[in-house]
Amino acid sequence: MSKYLYLPDLGNGCYQNPVIFCDYSDPDCICVDGVYYMTASTFNYVPGLPILVSRDLVNWQLVNYALKNIPVARFAAPCHAHGVWAPAIRHHDGMFYIYYGQPDEGIYMVRTADPLGEWDEPVLVLPGKGLIDPCPFWDDDGRAYVIHGYAKSRIGFKSWLGIFPMTADGTRAIGDDRLLFDGTADHPTIEGPKVHKRDGWYYIFAPAGGVATGWQTVLRSRSLQGPYEDRIVLRQGESETNGPHQGAWIETPCGEHWFMHFQSRGLYGRITHLQPMTWGEDGWPVLGDGGEPVDVWEKPLAPSCERTGEVGADDFTGALKLQWQFMGNWREDFYACGDGHLRLYARALPFGGTTLWECPQTCTQKIACPAFTATTTVDVSGLKAGEQAGVGLVGGQYAYAALRRTADGLSLVYVQSEGSAHAERILDEIVGLPDAPVTFRMTLLPTGYDTAVFTLEYAVDGVFRSVGQPFEPERHTWVGARVALFAMPLDGGADKGGYADFGSFEIEPVETL
Repeated sequence: MSKYLYLPDLGNGCYQNPVIFCDYSDPDCICVDGVYYMTASTFNYVPGLPILVSRDLVNWQLVNYALKNIPVARFAAPCHAHGVWAPAIRHHDGMFYIYYGQPDEGIYMVRTADPLGEWDEPVLVLPGKGLIDPCPFWDDDGRAYVIHGYAKSRIGFKSWLGIFPMTADGTRAIGDDRLLFDGTADHPTIEGPKVHKRDGWYYIFAPAGGVATGWQTVLRSRSLQGPYEDRIVLRQGESETNGPHQGAWIETPCGEHWFMHFQSRGLYGRITHLQPMTWGEDGWPVLGDGGEPVDVWEKPLAPSCERTGEVGADDFTGALKLQWQFMGNWREDFYACGDGHLRLYARALPFGGTTLWECPQTCTQKIACPAFTATTTVDVSGLKAGEQAGVGLVGGQYAYAALRRTADGLSLVYVQSEGSAHAERILDEIVGLPDAPVTFRMTLLPTGYDTAVFTLEYAVDGVFRSVGQPFEPERHTWVGARVALFAMPLDGGADKGGYADFGSFEIEPVETL
């Protein structure tokens, strides 16, 4: 059995879409010295700004993160759907740059000479609410700019792109932000601009129409400041790939052109597709197969690569593997990893939190294949009275099974959340459990193109028994559902000093018809 949960490389010179069946929202990609580097939105999950690498645009590996934590105090608790939005990665004068928007704070930048090493701390380039989706651009005359979108929820309007000048080193704005392009009539909700220059034309690739049903727009002008012509270059058409947009145009060392973008797929989040791209005689790009997404296509010309994909399993014998992210800013005292187990400490929740929704030390990983089973064994002998630890699936709502220690002993509860406040309800409870490790098995099976059902089982004697009821997960705003491991106080209050040990996390894809 492959350690990879999904393989896009068909092994016959062709690939299938998506090339990454995983929630890498708003992807952007560049090529430097024959290596492709990709990053994506991470919202409130940290570490943030993943760095993925590939040699052929098909086989990708997660190798690093550019952002340890979000440098704003409120992210000590999970600020769901806030945080890191729609980054752009660029290489300029020997440095790698990532610009990203935080819709409540402004436009930030991180940079490094080595994308696989440490990245500098974030720099706030331009403060302001509603400034999102930034893309830097260094013009031939040495002047530098940021082109970006606007979030109506923060600034009161959308469907415009804006531009402002910045210092040549990319660290701060040096002029006023001004409106650049109005998409209200023909390209509503235009956002996520990516700026390029080719044959004397300035091109802005920008999605419009909304994530579920939108399209990919390209703008072009002889002047960066406009005015711009516009054309739709990719839309769903007769394909199954809804809302194909927001991504990156890449030119390969072999002179080919490709376009990476996301597709919003319900509980699975925003998964990544790769489209062939050519240039028409009129100077406009043509994406996919005549402007519609492809399902299977010949791979880009590139050196032979190992077939790779997302990894989910972790034997916890060394450092915590990169697929894990915390739900809020993480601290070193959240966990210890090694010797075959992950120890999660039941730390008090910040700002008076009492539910899993408010628990920053919740350790999560994205869904990375259409269907799976996952198992881990939880030893709660280290829990104190008034604490719980368990496993679950977190999305727009969530479901979990937890071992709870009280003055009366150990019990197993199954909990689901409901409503905008994510109130928790106990739907099943098993009391009087022996104080011994419990193995949990989680199963996700699709019920449709973007729907699925999640079930939980437990075993104390080697025999799995169902707990709770089937749960239908969904995305939360911009984020897909995620597997979660956690330990926390029942009342969210002061640290009681307990912990839980999670054994090797095993996950396998399930074949479905």
